[in-house]
Formats: sequence, C-alpha cells, structure tokens
Amino acid sequence: MKLKKYDSINVIPFIDVLLVLLAIVLMTSTFITKGIIPVSLPNAKSADNLKVNKEVIIVIKKTGEVYCNNNITNMQNIQEHILQFKKDTPIHIRSDKEAKFDSFVQVLDMLKRNEFENISIVTKK
Repeated sequence: MKLKKYDSINVIPFIDVLLVLLAIVLMTSTFITKGIIPVSLPNAKSADNLKVNKEVIIVIKKTGEVYCNNNITNMQNIQEHILQFKKDTPIHIRSDKEAKFDSFVQVLDMLKRNEFENISIVTKK
C-alpha cells in the first residue's frame, strides 16, 4: 500500500473550531465586563452619563422583577436596604421601557416616603 503525498494541509476544520471559540469568548466577556443586569432603557435627549461610586442602583425588569444593587429583592427588602444609606445618597432607577409603570411608581413612592431626594431615572441617548 502506497502512502498519499499531501501538498497542503486542510485548515478549514481548524478555522471552524477557532471561530466557535472566538464566539464563546466574546459572548462571555461582554457580560463579565459590564457586570450589570441587561434591560432595554428608554431614550431621552437630556440623558447624562452615569457615575458609579457609592450609589444605589434599582433595576426594574420588564417581567416585574426588582433588583437592588444586582440582588433580586422585593419592596420590603429594598426598603430595608435603602434605609441603611444617608438621605442624600444618589439613587438611580433603571426601568425597562416595557416594564409595568406600576412597578416604577411603587419604587418611586417608597423612596419619596422615606424622604430620599437624590433620585435619577437612567435613560440612554
């Protein structure tokens, strides 16, 4: 039996494997670098950039789930957590544009009842 002589190496399977690995790395690194819960923010022309340091971020997803600093909580837990901060602590509300308005109003009402005044609504430009 005679061995076949190859003039070139077939690199197509190697390229396929590399593309799959590249896709996996890009998908995981995007979530790791942001480290936030993804929501679809509404647009606003007067939006400012968010500066994160010693701030409270409340996220309302379109399913109605409410997160406070990336932890799933209910209104009672959020209120207990918020009361640990000073009244002038910046609080940012990130509400999905398809979330129920009632959830947003409940969060805002809870903050106003506890006399927090430095409240921002996060939007995108």
